[in-house]
Amino acid sequence: MIPIFVSGPAVEPITLAEMKAYLRVDDDDAAQDDLISGLIKAARLMVEAASRRILIEQRWRVVLDRWPRDGAILLPLAPLIAVDAIRISDAAGSASELPDETFAVDVLSDPPRIDVPGAPEPGKPRHGISIELRAGYGTTAETVPATLKLAIRILVAHWFENRGDVVGEQILPPEALALVAPFQRARL
Repeated sequence: MIPIFVSGPAVEPITLAEMKAYLRVDDDDAAQDDLISGLIKAARLMVEAASRRILIEQRWRVVLDRWPRDGAILLPLAPLIAVDAIRISDAAGSASELPDETFAVDVLSDPPRIDVPGAPEPGKPRHGISIELRAGYGTTAETVPATLKLAIRILVAHWFENRGDVVGEQILPPEALALVAPFQRARL
């Protein structure tokens, strides 16, 4: 199963103004604003990777070669907002969309699950199944859990204060890691 990023969030969980207030930065230097904006995005990506959760709505495509034997697909992206389409390719590479009534989506399970009992097999030997989906807590910053937003603030502040002072591995500061830990899904 291969998750492929299609399009990113329209907004970040923390605005530039909120982060500047947190950092106590008063000036409007464009270069510094660009730096802080870049750190916000990098921190969001780091928190998403550490928590194994998508924070703001993103579009993804999950590609499979074959259906699982039990007909249950456990998605690697959470929380799931919706499955927009499931397409199956024939031997010639022509894709047809699976009707909505032929699959069931469980957005509340963790990991999210799609049941496809009796779905037709793809004709292509590789990447014959494509699932278009949206994942994240929602489309606005208000939908992101407050503790994950605080982890982003802590991480941006850490990077902002320690620019150029890289020693050893770059991991989340302990304070941010503690905020992310309750959201982590154990790897099996």
